[in-house]
Amino acid sequence: MKKLLLSKNNKMIGGVCGGLGEYFNIDPTIIRIIFILLAFIFLGTPIFIYIIFWIVIPSEEKEEKMIKKDNKFKEGFYDFSEFDDKK
Repeated sequence: MKKLLLSKNNKMIGGVCGGLGEYFNIDPTIIRIIFILLAFIFLGTPIFIYIIFWIVIPSEEKEEKMIKKDNKFKEGFYDFSEFDDKK
């Protein structure tokens, strides 16, 4: 399943447009242009939406750290599936 994450590769300010572009398979430049046009049309409201996205959407680095931490947690437990009683 695909996750919406802040991009660390296609990053100009916060990685929001890059992350949206990667999630929807669209060039992030198109999303940046849309944000700028909407900011002019709606007098800056999309800027606040961008900031909210920047705060709410997790970054790729945080996601990688969580996966590493989860794998370390799982390594601490013994796998009892080899002692299956159905043999």
